[in-house]
Amino acid sequence: MEQALNAQDSNKQSAPKLSLVDRLQHWLPKIVMAPTMLVTVVCIYGFIFWTAAISLTNSRFLPSFNFVGFAQYEKLMDNDRWITSITNLGIFGVLFMLIAIVLGVGLAILLDQNIRQEGAIRTIYLYPMALSFIVTGTAWKWILNPGLGIEKLMHDWGFENFKFDWLVNSDMAVYTLVIAAVWQSSGFVMAMFLAGLRGIDSSIIKAAQIDGANLPTIYWKIILPCLRPVFFSAVIITSHIAIKSFDLVTAMTAGGPGYSSDLPALFMYAHSFTRGQVGLGAASAMMMLAGILAILVPYLYSELREKKS
Repeated sequence: MEQALNAQDSNKQSAPKLSLVDRLQHWLPKIVMAPTMLVTVVCIYGFIFWTAAISLTNSRFLPSFNFVGFAQYEKLMDNDRWITSITNLGIFGVLFMLIAIVLGVGLAILLDQNIRQEGAIRTIYLYPMALSFIVTGTAWKWILNPGLGIEKLMHDWGFENFKFDWLVNSDMAVYTLVIAAVWQSSGFVMAMFLAGLRGIDSSIIKAAQIDGANLPTIYWKIILPCLRPVFFSAVIITSHIAIKSFDLVTAMTAGGPGYSSDLPALFMYAHSFTRGQVGLGAASAMMMLAGILAILVPYLYSELREKKS
């Protein structure tokens, strides 16, 4: 025992001491990353827990600590406007995700054929993603306005019976949000799938062609199944965009006519900052977070399980 202790002491004494420069190089990355980690912990995770705590109180204009359990969530589920916003989110989210992914895949396959002016076409498809949703919503509000946009243009061209008043139609207003969101995001989805297509070995396609498979069959049965991780990523990104959509609906319809195109993000903002119901707004924010986690957690679980296997 004494010999082992003596050996450890001798190893410690023989170990070279780190110079000041070596110590600085060791701690410098940690020092540089410390502010970012602090801001992330406080401003993201800290405020998530703060919002969760506020959602359990009866806070009005200012936060209070009079805890009432899940009363705000019960009140939320009895709110007709919240039910309408959730229904609209289901319509908007499903249609937006489906159309954006299908259109993105189609555009990616088109560009994968080595067509002429591919760079210019790719830039045109990706350009809407460079715009903010405020700009997109404002532009499409003008385009779909019956007195300014498509309907007036067709009337000026002599098509007096043409009617396209979705923007002011309470039954169709939510579908105008789908049009604008797909226009902006489908190019980004296309870029994701195009990158995935370019990463597939061309020898697989050549081997399938030698076996007599035509190009649609190759893409449907061989290439697209290989892009399953890209599909997962596209679903995660588009669902996240749909759930947190606020600026698009604010600029385009402001939730109207009435509440016919209202979404949860707009509901949360209105009740938290304009109606003085902070507790109810916090409860709606936590429900939105639960929706994102319901999509994100299964995805992360499947990815981690594949890496372990």
